[in-house]
Amino acid sequence: MPLLLGLVCAAGLTLILDGLRRRPAGPAPARRRRGFTTADRTRALLAVGAGVGAALATRWPVAAILTAAGVWALPRILGPDRESRQDLARIEAIATWAELLRDTLSSAAGLEQAIAATAAVTPLPIRAHVQTLAAAPRAGIRLPDALRMFARDLADPTGDLVVRALLQAAGYHGGQLTDCLSSLASTAREQASIRMRVATKRAATRTTARMITGTTVAMIVGLLFLNRGFLAPYGTVTGQLVLLVVGGIFTAGFIWMARTSRIQQPPRILANPTTDATAIAAATGRLA
Repeated sequence: MPLLLGLVCAAGLTLILDGLRRRPAGPAPARRRRGFTTADRTRALLAVGAGVGAALATRWPVAAILTAAGVWALPRILGPDRESRQDLARIEAIATWAELLRDTLSSAAGLEQAIAATAAVTPLPIRAHVQTLAAAPRAGIRLPDALRMFARDLADPTGDLVVRALLQAAGYHGGQLTDCLSSLASTAREQASIRMRVATKRAATRTTARMITGTTVAMIVGLLFLNRGFLAPYGTVTGQLVLLVVGGIFTAGFIWMARTSRIQQPPRILANPTTDATAIAAATGRLA
């Protein structure tokens, strides 16, 4: 019975956590269109297996729930901050692309030609987006529409600033576009530098949290195998409730840490482009 209860609780908790995960409304760029990936399925199976193992080892339903939740959530909370690194790489790539456009435009090339010339040498984090943008005019798509589609796919506030400057240039209101691109590139690099300093400071917090979590888990496992009687009071109904409260406190702490570790993005200025994405994608596909 405890095994079945632990299995059901672990599976239910996994589904609840997935349902509570934030997902952007409407069209989203490919990098954020995660859904329930293969890695998530593997992690869910590991969480369920760990919950079943905890139920077998302790006969405690609450232990099964907490173990499954920990295996599911802790690797993402305490592991490497890959999302911040990707955001940082994207901002630096946008800054480099703005500088490439500036240098290409200074040689008297037109805007469409400059975009096409930089597509092959743009940094990898945004190269696919820039190549799609460069191909759009050859498919008969107006450059302003292609730029708005590019902004939608990139979904980055810094990228919106660059696209806004290019939209003005494409509408024959370019002015000092090269100076504007230089300023935007400098701003992007300053943002990347700030993010790097913040990430460095938060890495120390993650290390401390890993040490606390590892010590706690090692102590519990050690007591289970070396001094099981010390944990006997947790086998009662009252003990299970106390364990649930303690686990809830740990969970609240980890949730707080995860939220404070996220760097809030500034508001986007091109959040609702009016381009018909389906038509543009279809036209680009015909070109390919």
